[in-house]
Amino acid sequence: MTTERIDRASVGLRSERGPILLAVMLSVGLVAIDATILATAVPSVVDDLGGFTQFPWLFSIYLLAQAVSVPIYGKLADQRGRKPMMLLGVGLFILGSVLCGFAWSMPALIAFRLVQGLGAGAIQPIGMTIVGDIYTVAERAKVQGYIASVWGIASFVGPTLGGVFSDYISWRWIFFVNIPLGMAAAWVLVRRFQEKVAVKTSHQIDYAGAILLAVGGSLLLLGLLEGGVMWGWSSTTSVVILAAAVVLLVTFVLVERRAAEPILPLWVLSQRVLNSANSAALLIGLLMIGLSTYVPLFAQSVLGTSALVAGFALAAMTLGWPIAASLAGRIYLRVGFRTTMLMGSIIVVLGSGLLLTVGAGSSVLHLATACFVIGIGLGFSASPSVVAAQSSVDWQTRGVVTGANMFSRSVGSAVGVAVFGAVANGVVAARLGGDHEDLEKLPKDILAPAIHDVYYGAAIAAVLLVAAVVFMPNRIVERPLSNA
Repeated sequence: MTTERIDRASVGLRSERGPILLAVMLSVGLVAIDATILATAVPSVVDDLGGFTQFPWLFSIYLLAQAVSVPIYGKLADQRGRKPMMLLGVGLFILGSVLCGFAWSMPALIAFRLVQGLGAGAIQPIGMTIVGDIYTVAERAKVQGYIASVWGIASFVGPTLGGVFSDYISWRWIFFVNIPLGMAAAWVLVRRFQEKVAVKTSHQIDYAGAILLAVGGSLLLLGLLEGGVMWGWSSTTSVVILAAAVVLLVTFVLVERRAAEPILPLWVLSQRVLNSANSAALLIGLLMIGLSTYVPLFAQSVLGTSALVAGFALAAMTLGWPIAASLAGRIYLRVGFRTTMLMGSIIVVLGSGLLLTVGAGSSVLHLATACFVIGIGLGFSASPSVVAAQSSVDWQTRGVVTGANMFSRSVGSAVGVAVFGAVANGVVAARLGGDHEDLEKLPKDILAPAIHDVYYGAAIAAVLLVAAVVFMPNRIVERPLSNA
């Protein structure tokens, strides 16, 4: 691990590589704002287009498309280069945004969200891969602050813009606002990002592996996301979907063992650094979805706050994350990756313990403080894990490794939806004698213990996160930045 001292001016937006960093920040900003802007506009969308029972698919289809396409984009970025794949992702996201803005019905809007999700599947992992390509480990310690600031700003800008557009202009502008941002990112990438790709005379694209991963992964995530919601866990639909997912993913593994250029090389699953990083990513995704889903619900339905206040309670987590991420680089350069991630995961455990002390009589500040502490811990855990994974491989496999890490986080989110939903519904069923489709309409004396048990699940996940990062090496020999 390098101990070189890096001047912020040499890696900032005004440096030689600054325009590329700006393009990555603008691109990631598309995904970051989208993660928060739509939720506040859902009532306006439903009032205009109808389809109240279908609106959860606005989020599910986006997550599905993003998750299953991430590993495929990662491999193609290693074969064809980062620039064309990033431009493809930005282009698909802009196209999806335009189509969403002109959607005439809820089914049409859901279909166009799929296009957006396919674009997002390229933007975030390839953006992080580009950062890994052009900056050393020591430089990334500084650059993380810039990337983290995008998410910090989006946590406040997204809900605010969503509310303003919905109340005063039109919900359609939550999609149209992506157009200038995306075009600016694409223009800078085209003009300023030059890369030298060592292209083979002929690449053997793993079509079979890509199809098996996309279909099998989609069915797995679909089964986890909608099990217990659209259909019962023991229903024929659930059993068939999950069984088909298992069969297709097992077949995928068998195909990848023989493929000349596998879409997801199996060695990714056998390296200590990558296993620790991906396990941590899965648990982080699980924790994030648990907080994102149940903290606002608890604030509104149990503590009696408004939707805006509930959103800011959750924003405390997304504020703590970038603050910690911007500091994490300085720490892991001094004490190592494992030590930094252990510190972060222990903070997550402490934050989860604080969350368990939140009750029906607590203040929203108490809830927000717990979220902020958890966000701090996640920032110290997540950022070093991605840097460690990227630094352990060379240019030719960095895209695959980054994609696998992002895919693990998406799978964690889907597992979290299933697990936490089952926990909450289990408490409700025990108290009312059956599942309740709309948790928001439950009396708070029923809802409070149900969500409190979800917080116990989050605490268990936090402890598992500590166990996952223990296996991360403390020091990693940095591989070459690029293939030039």
